[in-house]
Amino acid sequence: MSSTPEYFRHRARQVARTPAHQAARTPGHQPAPGPRVVVIGAGIVGCSLADELTARGWTDVTVLEQGPLPAPGGSTSHAPGLVFRTSPSKTLAEFAKYTVEKFRSLDVAGDACFDQVGGLELATTPERLAELHRRAGYAASWGIRAEVVSTARCKELWPLLDESMVLGGLHTPDDGLARALLAARAQMDRATARGARFLERHTATGIEQEHGRVTAVVTDQGSFPADHVVSAAGFWGPVVGRMAGVDVPLQPLAHQYAKTAPLPELSGAVAEATRPILRFQDRDLYFREHGDRIGIGSYAHRPMPVDPFAVPAYDEASARDMAMPSSYPFTAEDWAPSWEDCRRLLPALRESRIEAGFNGVFSFTPDGMPLLGEARQLRGFWLAEAVWVTHSAGVAKAVAEWMVDGRPSLDVHECDLTRFEEVQRSPSYVRERGSQQFVEVYDVLHPLQPMERPRPLRVSPFHARQQQLGAFFLEGAGWERPHWYEANAALLDDTGGPGGLPPRDAWSARYWSPVAAAEAMATREKVALYDMTPLRRLEVTGPGALAFLDRMTSNNLRRKPGAVTYTLLLDETGGIRSDLTVARLAPDRFQVGANSPADLDRLLRYAPDDVRIRDITSGTCCVGVWGPLARALVQPLTADDFSHEGFGYFRVKQTWLGHVPVTAMRLSYVGELGWELYTTADLGLRLWDTLWEAGQEHGVIAAGRSAFDSLRLEKGYRAWGRDMTDEHTPFEAGLGFAVRMDKEEFVGQEALRGLSEPTRRLTPLLLDDPAAVVLGKEPVLVDGAPAGYVTSASYGYTLGRCVAYAWLPAGLPTGTGVQVVYFGEKVAASVADEPLFDPKMTRIRR
Repeated sequence: MSSTPEYFRHRARQVARTPAHQAARTPGHQPAPGPRVVVIGAGIVGCSLADELTARGWTDVTVLEQGPLPAPGGSTSHAPGLVFRTSPSKTLAEFAKYTVEKFRSLDVAGDACFDQVGGLELATTPERLAELHRRAGYAASWGIRAEVVSTARCKELWPLLDESMVLGGLHTPDDGLARALLAARAQMDRATARGARFLERHTATGIEQEHGRVTAVVTDQGSFPADHVVSAAGFWGPVVGRMAGVDVPLQPLAHQYAKTAPLPELSGAVAEATRPILRFQDRDLYFREHGDRIGIGSYAHRPMPVDPFAVPAYDEASARDMAMPSSYPFTAEDWAPSWEDCRRLLPALRESRIEAGFNGVFSFTPDGMPLLGEARQLRGFWLAEAVWVTHSAGVAKAVAEWMVDGRPSLDVHECDLTRFEEVQRSPSYVRERGSQQFVEVYDVLHPLQPMERPRPLRVSPFHARQQQLGAFFLEGAGWERPHWYEANAALLDDTGGPGGLPPRDAWSARYWSPVAAAEAMATREKVALYDMTPLRRLEVTGPGALAFLDRMTSNNLRRKPGAVTYTLLLDETGGIRSDLTVARLAPDRFQVGANSPADLDRLLRYAPDDVRIRDITSGTCCVGVWGPLARALVQPLTADDFSHEGFGYFRVKQTWLGHVPVTAMRLSYVGELGWELYTTADLGLRLWDTLWEAGQEHGVIAAGRSAFDSLRLEKGYRAWGRDMTDEHTPFEAGLGFAVRMDKEEFVGQEALRGLSEPTRRLTPLLLDDPAAVVLGKEPVLVDGAPAGYVTSASYGYTLGRCVAYAWLPAGLPTGTGVQVVYFGEKVAASVADEPLFDPKMTRIRR
């Protein structure tokens, strides 16, 4: 790849925006067909994508389907069509909102593609009723109409209910039923009218490639040249991925769906459905009308994984007396407990029976999110996989934008195909985690709740010492991460925050301990060791390393060796793809602190031939040594000068601590004096023991992630993926200091030049009540109306108040009163100045 500035430009500028494509967007020109696109799979996602691509001027689109059209036999062909838009994920909520908006506008010969009957989620336990209040908060945060309603209102909406079981419900009037096959047909017709073609009975057998790019799709009916290939094959995604040499971490599972016999209570029904979709999540069930029958789906049964390589083709399925490849025989023994639950909730079913049922196959990933994006190892090969009907049109729009314009218009990092670590891609991991996702579809999940298996998977070299100290571990990216240490419980006699530590409600107290307060205060007063090993570390070397990193990021990296720079990885529109810490170790060698596999993927995509990038995370480890006594602990262990004058803030040295070679960076994400100390994994335990022994006279403790989050929020440090994403610019996020507009060209520079004054800002809030706590994603009311949402929140033990950051309208003066809605209760808060703690940086720079 060239080492000129062109190398870092997005693929969209190199491929998608060809002269012909530009002509298609210029008045007076006939539309050009754009690149050749082959979509594998004509289910709801493939049809939606063809419609979205052709609407953007890419009309040379061929959709290949191995089954018959318009009902090819995949998940779309049996989907019950439930569209509930409310989700803890803003991205999924946006996908679902667009799906409803689009499908409402579609019809086939006058038959509507969407029935906006609404949705009703029931609570039969106090815990579920509290969860519905939390879900109502998500809805308000993402702009969805929702209301927690009484038992009487639930009965009014669904007269067949036994109201004695129901404590309340969440009514979402704009949700409804997608007629998936009809919506697929409507979009197929629109795409065909613009030039796309849909070919049934074409089974993909291979993906041809040359020089790392796709060139064609081979089928049993011939070969189809392609500049882009999109796998929208649903649970066959891993099969298509293998043809391309691309890993697709997706696990198909069977899910039971049944229809009752006709019910007298529904006799005379003239519409397919009039009542809201009903969810009985306390028993993992959902219900929808089919005229005078009721359709019932269950997640209550055992996980039933399906091997995607063993799913029969359409004709083979017919030969086995299967209705379609995605429809397996109904297992009555799995259904029996759920049928009893159905009959208790809906007494009308007590005299009825199941007339038909099947086990329908659909897709799960290890984290329950879709798989989207272009594979780096095979350019032009895209995934649009693990997508349910609920999100189908929204996903298709995002992928079409990605292909045509170079990026989606909303943040999709949770769905990026690069997000999983290598260890999370093994078939056994995908199967186990995918099966657990099925089990937890309707569970009440805490935002900190980790997956139960397989654990432990990744541990730092300090793990044995952490266990000895009574570490409470949570999991992230496969890593075991200490959140607090029971060994520090004795410190609670001496601390608890200003005025004592207020009691917590049961929800915020889950996966939390008051020990975190002791650890935070010990960090402020003495010194603590933090395990920072899970943070991603990249080594970037080569003659072109400086020029490459400087062009890819927003801050000035042209500093002498020994400098550390906080900088941003932006996209071409100025959105924040990540934040990085770049340490220049030598003229042509850098250590980069990154966030996710996506950062490595992006840098590798655009690295010129004279740059080498290597992920060194697994072979190294890191201890954060922070607190006012950090220098007293570290200095006696080294012959190098660790004074403020000899080792300034945001500087790096390669030195020795005792017998251990370390790369020491003078950084602090907790707002206290200290260093990040890196060494190789084999010497990690020796490093920990060296620091621990030297720190005894200074009262050193080990501290966990819970204290870390509290301290970093008091200091106003942002967390990428939580506080900001590529939907936000540096100036909105309060990170303008990390942008040097006067340096030579960098990615996103031109877009930032054209920005107007921000209309929204990431805003610090302090909750007024010292006992109040929120956790994140709650709606924020300004003048009584929803105006934004919380990103990160944690109790600030130094401040004696809960700190919350929220996206809110720009210009709110300090002291402005707002309300954060927490489980339906309005919690008073005030806009604050930042940083809330040590604004003059005297504690860090001492």
